[in-house]
Amino acid sequence: MEVEKAIRTRRTHKAFGPRPVEPAVLHELFELASWAPNHHLTNPWRFRVLGERTRAALMELAESEQPGSAVKLRRAPTLVAVGARRSGEEAQDREDMLATAVAAYIVLLGAHARGLAAYWRTVALLDDPRGRALLRVPDEETPLGLLYLGEPIQEQRVPERAPVGEFVIELE
Repeated sequence: MEVEKAIRTRRTHKAFGPRPVEPAVLHELFELASWAPNHHLTNPWRFRVLGERTRAALMELAESEQPGSAVKLRRAPTLVAVGARRSGEEAQDREDMLATAVAAYIVLLGAHARGLAAYWRTVALLDDPRGRALLRVPDEETPLGLLYLGEPIQEQRVPERAPVGEFVIELE
């Protein structure tokens, strides 16, 4: 798929078919993500594919914190937690967090190009010490969110976009 077409046609999906994404396809997506630009080639991104036991434990924790919230963790057959490794140096950590966000978007675009549905959701539970422990997120890593991946089961509408003049500022 052409890059511009992929960017313009990728949509957030919240309804998925039941089959998990094949491990080989996930590997392809993570390898593609490794091409995200990152200052000093730190490769700060960390992707954790949640298995059924981990997902169940996370759902239980979510439900204990906010009844009814666990259902969102069941939307997609494949869940991937995304985190950015920190070095302790403020400027580098900022660069690395932004590079990890780009890597996550590359996974979304790569999934779309393969006919998969996906969306990215920030989840406060990943900042909770208990959520971090469940996902084995070390102290020197910042969780960014979850990627939901699977087969699409419905078409998504194309949202309107703001005109370029509303968000571009030209300076002399």
